[in-house]
Amino acid sequence: MFTIVDRRLNPSGKSLANRQRFLRRAKEQVMRAVRDASAKRGIRDIDMGGDITIAPDGIREPTLRRSSTGGHRNYVVPGNKEFMSGDKIKRPPQGGGGGGGNQGADDGDGQDEFRFVLSREEFIDLFLEDLELPDLAKRKLAVTDAMDWHRAGYSVAGSPANLNLVRTMRNSLARRMALHRPTGDEIKALRQEIDDLERTGRDRDRLEQARLALAEALKRTQRIPYIDPVDVRYNRFTATPRPSAQAVMFCLMDVSGSMTEHMKDLAKRFYMLLYLFLSRRYKHVDVVFIRHTHKAAEVDEETFFYSAETGGTVVSTALEEMARVIKERYPPAEWNIYAAQASDGDNALSDNTKTAQLMTDFILPDCQYYAYLEVGQEGMSPGLPYGGGPRETDLWRTYKQINAGGLLAMRRVTERKEIYPVFRELFAKDKAGQPAEVSA
Repeated sequence: MFTIVDRRLNPSGKSLANRQRFLRRAKEQVMRAVRDASAKRGIRDIDMGGDITIAPDGIREPTLRRSSTGGHRNYVVPGNKEFMSGDKIKRPPQGGGGGGGNQGADDGDGQDEFRFVLSREEFIDLFLEDLELPDLAKRKLAVTDAMDWHRAGYSVAGSPANLNLVRTMRNSLARRMALHRPTGDEIKALRQEIDDLERTGRDRDRLEQARLALAEALKRTQRIPYIDPVDVRYNRFTATPRPSAQAVMFCLMDVSGSMTEHMKDLAKRFYMLLYLFLSRRYKHVDVVFIRHTHKAAEVDEETFFYSAETGGTVVSTALEEMARVIKERYPPAEWNIYAAQASDGDNALSDNTKTAQLMTDFILPDCQYYAYLEVGQEGMSPGLPYGGGPRETDLWRTYKQINAGGLLAMRRVTERKEIYPVFRELFAKDKAGQPAEVSA
């Protein structure tokens, strides 16, 4: 019998592989728990991760069992205080070891829920795997944590690898010229003159002067170095922000009397997914909430979802408000503009022409992507428009006529479980790398 003792160190993150393995096994339950938790959050808080709870049903945990082959083994676990070697362990009562019976629970359920914390990246990946954004054509310089390094002159200190040899030698030459350091040619000429005078034996005074001049030149050569530390220059580099994409997400919603709380809840869940999707691809994402009845206004998130309104439905007012906000704060040349509109499909007949014109002339040319989500009463067939009738709604028919170029995507939903499949369908990447085609 072999005894294996694990004496490895305990590095941080050693359980990462086990965690990822568990998430793969319980992926369906984890995703369901995350979607339920997201309904209680604000749109901007959807990607914060946090605690989630799942039931242990359906999760098969690995177990250890004795091998049916390989001989008979008897051992006592270290730390045991009840049994001695040779004792027989009684079989536990039926169901006592599985945790699935009624033991330890007053309500008859002996299984505890499993709670753990998801990181932000894990939360995002569970929702948005296999999804790709449409073409990202426009970019904007934005504040980012990533930095690029660029040349920024010279410095007197630095790494030897950054030594600028040309600048160093230029400084050395200027300093030697300013201090009148004797050159090699000058010293060579003095020595040649001394040799000639000594060989001829004439002009003893000049010979003595030449010897003194040579000694002084040699002294100056030693006092004035060829390269001094004050001459050395290094290349200097400075960090500058790296370009990063930024986007703005417009949330438009009809809040007239025909929009029920169930319809607004469907819209909120779709907006959450869209914000989560965009924040995964962009460093900075702004959110603008525009609600409308017969008039439209930019509001905060709380007012957008929960403030009561009365009145008819005029969609063009919301589009005009969106165009105004784009013009004042989000120029299309600098921002990636995305929009999601939720409505029950109702619109004043006299407003359909104006709505189509605004979409064609102002909204769609400025947007990277525009998603129209038509919501209906719970239990209604998703293939039928609002009201359950056989005809298309006014707004659906208007948008269907103007849609061109794949910028406008249209879908209908009536139940919460349809939100995520519809979202995946809208942003799924096809073989050509473009968003899915619009269909009813």
